[in-house]
Amino acid sequence: MEFLGSTLTATNVHPRATPTNFLPAISTMASSYRDHFPHYNLTHSLSLPWRPSTYYKVASNLPSLGPYCTRSQRVSESTMLPFVSNRTTLFTRYTPDDWYRSNLTNYQESNTSRHNSERLRVDTSRLIQDKYQQTRKTQADATQNLGERVNDIGFWKSEIIHELDAMIGETNELTDLKKKLERALMESEAPLQVARECLFHREKRMGIDLVHDEVEKELLTEVDTILCCQERMKLHLDKAIAQLAANRAAQHELEKDLHDKQAAYQIDDKCHHLRNTSDGISYFRGVERVDATVSVPESWAKFTDDNILRSQSERTASAKLRDDIQNLLVVTANEMWNQFNKVNLAFTNRIAETADAKNKIQVHLAKTLQEIFQTEMTIESIKKAIRDKCAFLKVAQTRLDERTRRPNIELCRDMAQLRLVNEVYEVDDTIQTLQRRLREAEDTLQALVHTKATLEHDLAVKANSLYIDQEKCMGMRKSFPNTLRLVGFC
Repeated sequence: MEFLGSTLTATNVHPRATPTNFLPAISTMASSYRDHFPHYNLTHSLSLPWRPSTYYKVASNLPSLGPYCTRSQRVSESTMLPFVSNRTTLFTRYTPDDWYRSNLTNYQESNTSRHNSERLRVDTSRLIQDKYQQTRKTQADATQNLGERVNDIGFWKSEIIHELDAMIGETNELTDLKKKLERALMESEAPLQVARECLFHREKRMGIDLVHDEVEKELLTEVDTILCCQERMKLHLDKAIAQLAANRAAQHELEKDLHDKQAAYQIDDKCHHLRNTSDGISYFRGVERVDATVSVPESWAKFTDDNILRSQSERTASAKLRDDIQNLLVVTANEMWNQFNKVNLAFTNRIAETADAKNKIQVHLAKTLQEIFQTEMTIESIKKAIRDKCAFLKVAQTRLDERTRRPNIELCRDMAQLRLVNEVYEVDDTIQTLQRRLREAEDTLQALVHTKATLEHDLAVKANSLYIDQEKCMGMRKSFPNTLRLVGFC
């Protein structure tokens, strides 16, 4: 008597290996599927768009697991042993309970998978909505902060522009007054020169004419008065130059701060108006980890406030200096004009002229002018020679540059290369020599020009020495600047 499920080794002509899985291979049940489900064409159903890719790949690699594939089915049928219809083989199949349990297990796994998937979908939908609302709120807060920042920048921009306009106006006024002071200082040079020339010419008197009279006393007093006025004007001129430098420094800081504010305003305004649908938005990986900031809101506001306060302080000092300069111009003009009138009242005499000295100076001046002309011609010829050599240098360097583009082994240090290098050095040396000679000629020309100015000055002195009293000295003093010119208005 044999038990159910036992095997008879004596009756097995072709023994089979005991299956290791709970369920048999599908290939052993292919015929039963085809019998029980005739309305399913499983071989052709694999071409449907919803077929799972996982099973399809496994079945293609293991033909024994994919009986629904036509090719694998033919291979399985060709290698399958002939069916032996004896009773012993029936005891190797699963029982109906195994079959039902397998189906129930599959049903439960299907229900569990679908339940987990449904819960995941619900949680995912809730998560997406929550994160969307959170992201929108975060973006709205960032947009609001950007708007507030734009307003702050706009406020400080208006403050800087207001102060900058005031500073520019103050600087322009101080610059105009400085020019007046410079003109007044320049105008005072002419009376000073006249007084000194008169003193110098009166020293040429001979005999009894060399007396320390009232004219000489008033001339010395006039020189001292003009020099004292010039010293005060130069002192205030230096103060004006320093104050203008301070004003421009404060103005530069304001302009720089304004330029930065304008750039920041444009950037933040652009960022404030950016939306998710705007053009130009993109990913910038890692930008949130870059901290390029150099200030905080407190130090940022204090920086601009300090610039404005500095500008206001400089404007106050500039306004006070302008008042001082204006008063100084009036006082010095009155002092110089009063002393000029005193000298004119006391000035009565003249001395003889010195024509011989004047003629000699004129001869030397003519020779100097001729030499200046010749030197200028020499300078032009040297410059032309340098320009001519520059063309040779350009050709040689261009050839060397072109030859650096020779490919691979063709980049040879041949005789042509060596000659070109030598040519560059030679031409450059020639140019340097000519430039040195040009500098020497220019220095010589400057010396000649200086000599010319000296001779012209001496000629003017000698010409003035021809007349001492009424004809020359009083004639020169007729050109004394009026009060308006002494205060720098003309």
